[in-house]
Amino acid sequence: MERSWGSINSADRGWYVSARQEQREDAEEEEEEKEQEESSPLLRNGPQIQEYSGVSFSFSVFNLMNAIMGSSILGLAYIMANTGIIVFSIMLLIVAILASYSVHLLLTMCIQTAVTSYEDLGLFAFGSFGKVAVASTIIIQNIGAMSTYLLVIKTELPDAISQFLTGDYSGSWYLDGRILLIIICVCIVFPLALLPKLGFLGYASSLSFFFKAFFALVVIVKKWSIPCPLTLNHGGEFFQISNITEDCIPKLFNFSKESAYAIPTMAFSFLCHTSVLPIYCELQRPSKSRMQNVTNMGIALSFLIYFLSALFGYLTFYGKAESEVLQGYSKYLPHDVVVMAVKLCILFAVLLTVPLIHFPARKAMIMAFFPNRPFSWIHHFLVTLALNIVIVLLALYVPDIRNIFGIVGSSTSTCLVFVYPGLFYLKLSREDFISQKKLGACGLLLFGILVGSLSFALIIFNWINK
Repeated sequence: MERSWGSINSADRGWYVSARQEQREDAEEEEEEKEQEESSPLLRNGPQIQEYSGVSFSFSVFNLMNAIMGSSILGLAYIMANTGIIVFSIMLLIVAILASYSVHLLLTMCIQTAVTSYEDLGLFAFGSFGKVAVASTIIIQNIGAMSTYLLVIKTELPDAISQFLTGDYSGSWYLDGRILLIIICVCIVFPLALLPKLGFLGYASSLSFFFKAFFALVVIVKKWSIPCPLTLNHGGEFFQISNITEDCIPKLFNFSKESAYAIPTMAFSFLCHTSVLPIYCELQRPSKSRMQNVTNMGIALSFLIYFLSALFGYLTFYGKAESEVLQGYSKYLPHDVVVMAVKLCILFAVLLTVPLIHFPARKAMIMAFFPNRPFSWIHHFLVTLALNIVIVLLALYVPDIRNIFGIVGSSTSTCLVFVYPGLFYLKLSREDFISQKKLGACGLLLFGILVGSLSFALIIFNWINK
């Protein structure tokens, strides 16, 4: 039975009034947030919303996973080899959780400001400087991502072609990765990137998710096809290149100078923040909580695939894991049909994904440096050509894929995943500084700055002392 007001003593009355006031404030805050979501121009596009029902929850998860998972899946086994299983697992989980939380902050700001792009969020927070900073970061990030894909083509395509040849064709131009890379970029990547719309490639690129899932499955299965100690087949003779007492024991903790590449590569792996708002706009029955569930599901499934491919890749090669794990399978299983199929799948996914990554990079460049400029084919051609030249030069002259993961991951990836969401939220939120979300945003910002700066400095130090 509810107590009457008179039966409540003076000490309890203060608590009772305070509790009722907090309940009213919470209810008003929830109602205000609901009204913001319902009235947001981001989600209210007039008659268009009625004509187009949006993308389902499951397909939105799929689209987000397709945005998350890239070439970094090929380098995670190398990271585990240089950090140890336990350290790698903890670090990967932390980065995944922080990536999900940073998306939560982005969605909150998205509702408050009604913007539909990362660049506009920077404009809303810090004016033209913020817009240019975000756009420049996206340009560098996408250039790095495209370069890693082209590096895969340069290293894996010659080996794939040689599998279909009999006899000795060493020295032939069609087995030179650099020549093949230039031919593919000139004849395929650049013409496709020039198209104003690539809708058909958008559907085709969705196959890349299945290819990466197939890759993870093959990595798990092939762990039992390459015995340890590792043996190298050369001219019909087998040479043992690892010691079973040392190299075939998995390490739970391992620290070396290569460990500096861990967090940058993981940040590179979970970067999907430039795709979150477009996916949100097309989500069926859009709301912040529904989009957050899409994000949590996409990041969790991506984490699972990343972890399994890294774990079994490491348990296959141990300390001999290559920075690009397909190179290890080329070395120890040179004529395996399944490995050959995986290479072809990865190459096909790369070939269709690179032109698509041109689009956000070109959009960011135009928004930052050529705003309010009407569309021109000459301008469109020159910007696309400039981007293509830069990524080809990087792919030709960067010797190792981990270098791009390290530099781009420690700079632009940490900014887009950690620094910008925390910084923008601190700037735009009207909450008290000691509120839970603002403290979380402050922690995210400090984590990004400290880890990114430290990793970048260690990577540069390693280069200088080689």
